[in-house]
Amino acid sequence: MARTKPNLGKHNAQSKYTGQPLKIRLIQYVGFFAIGYVLASAVFMMVQSQIGLNPQLVTAVSILAGAYIAVHKFIKHQQRALTKSEMNRLTLGGTSVVWLLTAIYFLALWLWLFDAASREVLLEMSAQQPMPLLFALVVISLLTLISARISIWAFNRLLDTKRKTS
Repeated sequence: MARTKPNLGKHNAQSKYTGQPLKIRLIQYVGFFAIGYVLASAVFMMVQSQIGLNPQLVTAVSILAGAYIAVHKFIKHQQRALTKSEMNRLTLGGTSVVWLLTAIYFLALWLWLFDAASREVLLEMSAQQPMPLLFALVVISLLTLISARISIWAFNRLLDTKRKTS
């Protein structure tokens, strides 16, 4: 009786009931997105200490770096490009992680950097004119979401090996 070797190669897993491809868990790739974003942000923070850079540009380029790392790792591991729903899920997950990290950063600044007087001044300023702050929050959220979606889409098309060979 001949013994068959198990197929250990990477392949697309399919459901044994329907034959449809299984959904890929993207949490690992959201983590890669976050790592790329944090690394690029750290580099740009060091650069900003020497050269004045636009904060929106820094955010967009940091998201570009995170998107490149996430898409590159996905294509390398899965041997295929992201589908449209996977791109949407990765975009929302990456944007959520970026804002979670930003909230943690601002909370740390609030607790360790500001004293009671500075906190009171900031609270009074935000209470007197809340609309500019809310508008800025909406605009930077949209910038984050749109730049993540466009960069994930662009890197997905550029790094897709099947698109290059056909």
